Amino acid sequence: METNSTFNETFEQLKNILVRHEQDLVLKKDTENDFYLDSNTIMEHNKKNVFFGAVQIKKNYVSFHLMPVYIYPELLEEISDDLKKRMHGKSCFNFKKPDLTLFEELRTLTEKGFIMYEKNNLI
Repeated sequence: METNSTFNETFEQLKNILVRHEQDLVLKKDTENDFYLDSNTIMEHNKKNVFFGAVQIKKNYVSFHLMPVYIYPELLEEISDDLKKRMHGKSCFNFKKPDLTLFEELRTLTEKGFIMYEKNNLI
């Protein structure tokens, strides 16, 4: 069983991937176990901001959600098999402890997702 401190460290490192985009997005939540960013674009059909990403501490893992990979699945074409193994669903990656190599890959993927949102006027 992973310790709270391991999950907290994992959460903080994953949160840092998203924080670099905070000034361009809408901060929805920032607590000790939940960090959530939306875009500035409001969807016409539901009047809600477009989700960008989040990090959450769950019971058995820490989740990193990245909506651009759901909207633009081509972003996933070049990710490593190791990162693919961490995927749960279409836009969520789960971790029990920090993994610097995979976190760097997620940082690059997040940057590419942010660029896709910009290109498609979703920021």
